[in-house]
Amino acid sequence: MNSKAIFLSLLFLCFFTSTTAQIILLEGRVTNPDEVENIHVLNTTSRYNAITDQEGKFTIEAKRYDTLVFSGIKYFSKKVVVTDKMYAQKYLSVSLIVLLNELDEVFIGNTLSGDLLKDAQSIKTNKEFNFDDVGIPGFKGKPQEKIPKLVGQVITPLSLDVEGLYKHITGYYKTLKRMRKWRSEDYIATEILTYYTASFFLDAYKIPKNRTYDFIMLCIETSDIEKDFKIKNYNGVLTTFKEKSSAYIYRLDPNKRKN
Repeated sequence: MNSKAIFLSLLFLCFFTSTTAQIILLEGRVTNPDEVENIHVLNTTSRYNAITDQEGKFTIEAKRYDTLVFSGIKYFSKKVVVTDKMYAQKYLSVSLIVLLNELDEVFIGNTLSGDLLKDAQSIKTNKEFNFDDVGIPGFKGKPQEKIPKLVGQVITPLSLDVEGLYKHITGYYKTLKRMRKWRSEDYIATEILTYYTASFFLDAYKIPKNRTYDFIMLCIETSDIEKDFKIKNYNGVLTTFKEKSSAYIYRLDPNKRKN
């Protein structure tokens, strides 16, 4: 390949890279029929985030192939990759799956015998019983994969779990632990954000709305705020916000450091 061809190839590569990496202001909307306000939108690539308004609309900085995560208390989290079409139109719409379902309709026979046990057995429902429908604890679905200890469970004096050993060596179990930790932190961060709202953090601590989620995650990872929020120790939660906000603002912009 001659020098001219090499130059043109490098020029094309630079142009493609710069175009792909260009950040745009992406507009979007959550199209569920109700309760679309305060749904969190996180760009996991850049860590920028946004909150939907009453109509489910939001605006967030993104570039091609960034991954956006949508999460809300009443919805399953959903990942969306910014495609070429979304990037060109500077717009996307997304529908989320509802986490809580309505109680299935119950059909009762025309006559009752008066024997409660017999009548209860004769009642028919459309679907199998779901514990979440009635708000009581109970297990449903596939059991979560257990992570066995390397010594004592995978490797014992009398046996060797080859599959378990392979998963430990390849880092599968380590990745699984990290994913479960992230999901737990993501859920509590969404709860905190919904409870206080992005406007509160902006007014009280000068945290930009597009950085609210990142700030909450910092608090979760460096303090006991998750425990305080769960036991409703809101004084402890606010103390953590106050302690962490100054350093966080300084990290964003040294000129904003409080005296």
